Amino acid sequence: RLACLHLREGGTVVLPGAQPAIGGTPGMAGYGMAKAAVHQLVKSLAEEKSGIPKDCLAVAILPNTLDTPMNRKWMPKADTSTWTPLDYVAELMLSWTREEERPVSGSLVSLVTQAGKTTITLN
Repeated sequence: RLACLHLREGGTVVLPGAQPAIGGTPGMAGYGMAKAAVHQLVKSLAEEKSGIPKDCLAVAILPNTLDTPMNRKWMPKADTSTWTPLDYVAELMLSWTREEERPVSGSLVSLVTQAGKTTITLN
């Protein structure tokens, strides 16, 4: 409802999904259910008569791990070459607000980083 009140035509809604929630999440079912609900919300917002303004983009980003100070603190021995940099995510979202390389509304945008290079896959 909040997005419906504040978005302008052509606006952008980006929600935090999760790659693991595309499939089953044994051992973390609550997390998987919460993220699957985000995925469903994005797909619902993309439908006609969802309540958001005309030509808005509703997507979820699905990173494996974001490269944040907190993740570095709590996972100091992890291989950070597979973590998606926040600068990359920020530039991606900025380009979408400029209507550059926008995915189809309702997309689940997987961000996979390997050896420091991030690729995008639309689900």
